[in-house]
Amino acid sequence: MMRFLTSLLLGLTILAAPVYAQSGPLRLELDQGIIEPLPFAVPNFVPDGPAATQYANDISRVVAADLTGTGLFREISPEAFISRVSSFEAPVQFADWKAINAEALVTGAVSVSGNRLTVRFRVWDVFSGQELGNGLQFAGTTDGWRRMAHKVADQVYSRITGEGAYFDSRVAFVSESGPKDQRQKRLAIMDYDGANVQYLTDSAAIVLAPRFSPTGDRLLYTSYETGQPRIYVLDVDRVRRTELATQDGTMSFSPRFSPDGRSIVYSLIQGGNTDLWKMDIASGQSVRLTNTPAIETAPSYSPDGSQIVFESDRSGTPQLYIMPANGGEATRISFGQGRYGTPVWSPRGDLIAFTKQNKGRFHIGVMRTDGSEERLLTSSFLDEGPTWSPNGRVIMFTRETQGASGRATLYSVDISGRNLRPVRTPDGGSDPSWGPLQN
Repeated sequence: MMRFLTSLLLGLTILAAPVYAQSGPLRLELDQGIIEPLPFAVPNFVPDGPAATQYANDISRVVAADLTGTGLFREISPEAFISRVSSFEAPVQFADWKAINAEALVTGAVSVSGNRLTVRFRVWDVFSGQELGNGLQFAGTTDGWRRMAHKVADQVYSRITGEGAYFDSRVAFVSESGPKDQRQKRLAIMDYDGANVQYLTDSAAIVLAPRFSPTGDRLLYTSYETGQPRIYVLDVDRVRRTELATQDGTMSFSPRFSPDGRSIVYSLIQGGNTDLWKMDIASGQSVRLTNTPAIETAPSYSPDGSQIVFESDRSGTPQLYIMPANGGEATRISFGQGRYGTPVWSPRGDLIAFTKQNKGRFHIGVMRTDGSEERLLTSSFLDEGPTWSPNGRVIMFTRETQGASGRATLYSVDISGRNLRPVRTPDGGSDPSWGPLQN
């Protein structure tokens, strides 16, 4: 049905380069309320021969865009450069980079042999004159040049911030096109920054809520192709899908994988009642986790798989609850004004993201797992459906504009509430699911 770019299947090897100085004092602390972006420079990587020139330029630009896009870094324009890096092995003229106030410098080299591409890079603390960590190189096919750029940026980001990486990851979402009253929806997958969009289904049936497996090789989603909501699991690389059979005469939706990928938790409507169920994928056997007259949906596992957070209106309005992963007594954790929904546990385990509706506005927010320290990160006519980056630092969500011509668009925001920005897609987009780092 579709063909994936070989870059998505690429196995990259990481080879250690010669050891240089240990990490210097440069470190961007992220626990402050206001962060001044760190100025950095990325001269075009040095090409080893004419065949590598375009790749060298493109890779350095993607690295710079990744870092700038975090809101934590500010790129110094190449027009301000005093030094020109013409050799990867040549000593760095730190005085020239200090003169333009660059605090971090990324240098690199690119070589091409047939369809094989190799990228070497180093990260420098300009004011101490030290290299941050050791030089590395990534090798793969030329089709995978963007992935190698993301991997370089991940290394730079982690070495300077101390945070986990997230650029070399993918996002599944629902691509939306056409007028609002005749909107066509297709499952799609893309790089985290909106590049390399690939479509996984056609627009013959409404599809909703794709959810990545922990290893990123499968997607759960809900489809209305039979007229009733049913859950499917799709092999991402082969683009093959299988329906997950639930009880006859029921409607199933809102699925999510367990952290070990062996089971799913989902909502099932039976006899007019909506409860949470858990299915063992290998055997297809399901067990009921809740049994109340309320509507209970949008379940999400804790990273260790011991608990589930979910949405329920058992108190009269939609609120957030936590219960053991195998069912049992649930504890309410949301007590602010308004209605709460679509909770998602952070991969770090310390926060829960959610959608909140209050006084005619929608918000994306976060709270501690006991419900304390609630913070609203966004506010608009309609914000919903948060999903976490692999490192738990950024949240992506759906924002829809008002009116008959309203359009759904993907946005991202830092957990501090800073750096709200759209994620570019060819058409409208909704229901994002941020996958894990790629291997």
